[in-house]
Amino acid sequence: MAGCGKIRRVPIEPSNAIVFHQFGGAEVLKWEPQQVPAPGRGQLQLRHSAIGVNFIDIYDRSGLYPRPLPETPGREAAGVVVALGRGVQGFKIGQRVAYVMAAAGAYSERRNIDANHVVKLPADISDEQAAALMLKGLTAEYLLRRTYRVSRGEAVLIHAAAGGVGSLLTQWARFLGARVMGIVGSEAKIAQAKRQGCHQVFLAGRDDIVESVRRYTRGRMADVVYDSVGKDSFTESLDCLRRRGMMVSFGNASGPPPAIAPLELARRGSLFLTRPSLFDYIATRESLEAAARAMFAMVRAKKLRVHIGQRYPLADAAQAHSDLEARRTTGACILLPGSGSDNS
Repeated sequence: MAGCGKIRRVPIEPSNAIVFHQFGGAEVLKWEPQQVPAPGRGQLQLRHSAIGVNFIDIYDRSGLYPRPLPETPGREAAGVVVALGRGVQGFKIGQRVAYVMAAAGAYSERRNIDANHVVKLPADISDEQAAALMLKGLTAEYLLRRTYRVSRGEAVLIHAAAGGVGSLLTQWARFLGARVMGIVGSEAKIAQAKRQGCHQVFLAGRDDIVESVRRYTRGRMADVVYDSVGKDSFTESLDCLRRRGMMVSFGNASGPPPAIAPLELARRGSLFLTRPSLFDYIATRESLEAAARAMFAMVRAKKLRVHIGQRYPLADAAQAHSDLEARRTTGACILLPGSGSDNS
C-alpha cells in the first residue's frame, strides 16, 4: 500500500535508549531518555518490540570499529510502524517490520529509519524471530549462497557453531547437503551444535582442530572455512583447507586476524581468502528483499530454526554484552523493550 504524502505526526511519548559516551567495556552502556523527532523524508518511525544483539555491537562499543560519540549501538530489530515521513511508499501505520543496517542505533525504544532498509514481516514470522534473523540469518544466506556457494557433499567447517550465526549456518549448510563440521568453545555446546546440524563437532582448546578435520575428511580437508573468531583461529583455519579452498573471515570475536602476505596463500595451496560484509551483499533494495525472501522461506519451511538462547530487558544490555563476550551464550541474544524477562 502506498504511504500518505504528508507526515502523520504522533504525540511525543517518553522514550529511552542505551547510549555510550566513551569506548570501553560493557559498563560504558547507559540507559538514558531520548527525544525522537518526527520522521524525515523517506523515513519510518518504529516502536521496537525486539532487538538483536551481535558481536558487531561489541566492536562498536569497544572502539575496534571507531565511531563518533555518543552512540546507541545495535544493527537489527523488529517493531511496528508508528509514523510515516513524506514520500514513503509501501508501508502503513501499525505494520510489523524488521531491518538491519550499517548505521547503529537499534538499542532504543523508538527510532526513525530510512524505509529502504526495512522489510515487511510475514504473518508467521514472530518479532523475536525477526530480531534474531535480520543480521545473523541474512549473514548465513550470503555466506552460504553467494560468498562461497556450498554444494552437496562438500566439507564445511564452521567456527562458533552453537552461536547466533553459527547455529543458522550449520542448519542451512546441512540443508544444502554439506558435510558439516563445527567448532565450539565448551563441552556444554557440543550437543547444541549437533542438534543444529553438525555431523561432527570439535572442542576448541581440547581437540587438535587441523588433525581432527584431516581425520574426519580422510585427508581431503575442508572446502570452505567460515571463521568468525579472528585472531585466535585464523592460521589454524587456513591449515584446515584443501588445496584451492576458501577461507571466509567474517568476524573478530577474539580480535582482528593477523596480517598475511599473499604468497602465504600460495604456499598453503593457492587458497582463496575473503573478508566479506553483509552490507555489501544487501546494498540495493532488490538484493535486500531477495535475501530476506530466501531466509524467511527457509524458516517457514522449517528448514531453519531460530534458537533464541537468551532474552534480556533492553535496559540490561550491558549484561547481554558481558555474557556474549564471555561466550556464556548459545544461539541468539535479544533485547526486549519494556520487558522484565530474565535471560532464560
